[in-house]
Amino acid sequence: MLLQVNNLDSYYERVQALHEVSLEINEGELVALIGPNGAGKTTLLRSISRLVRSTGEIWFDGQDLTKLSAHDVSAIGIGHSPEGRLLFPDMPVEDNLKLGAFRRRDHPQISKDLKRVYDLFPVLQERKSQMARTMSGGEQQMLAIGRALMTRPRLLILDEPSFGIAPIIVDRIFSAIKELNRDGLTTFFSEQNVRVALENSERTYVLEYGRIVMADVSDTLRDDPRIAKSYLGM
Repeated sequence: MLLQVNNLDSYYERVQALHEVSLEINEGELVALIGPNGAGKTTLLRSISRLVRSTGEIWFDGQDLTKLSAHDVSAIGIGHSPEGRLLFPDMPVEDNLKLGAFRRRDHPQISKDLKRVYDLFPVLQERKSQMARTMSGGEQQMLAIGRALMTRPRLLILDEPSFGIAPIIVDRIFSAIKELNRDGLTTFFSEQNVRVALENSERTYVLEYGRIVMADVSDTLRDDPRIAKSYLGM
């Protein structure tokens, strides 16, 4: 088991957003998190990355994340591509990518990882000198994922990777995500598009009103009448 969350409660000021959330992700898995707007998906991902105040347990490869800061969490192997991408809009594409590796000192490997990002998303190499703000939404999403990959993560966290992006670009992004997973990268992603989530993951957790209400193999959930009725319009 690579990630284990036990009885997690998370807060924004005095407002509790998550209630006794527990989940686990094994090394090498591709796991999705679905739920309606406001369910707490982003809060859960940000809690794991230590960007949101929380109580409970979060273990990553035997380390207690609740004792770490956000930059320490990144340093031990969790890469996070956040909601809204949060790029540096007036910096070139390649500089945005290199910022993902700012704490690393293994310069030969950084160059290899940069090449890997460019192999996954060739448009980023084509636009490497272009300012990030001038790129399309889909290209910016690729850049945000690429920046997270430059941390050289063991766990990649993606918040709404398909949001606001044309379907053909969504397919390209998830093709890259699955390629990374085949190479052994554990990935946990949230998705508003439930159909996309279930088609591109091995297991899925369902979050509603800040609580995990269902969890199963994605193929099983896709055939579950509760999921079909609530999320797939069937």
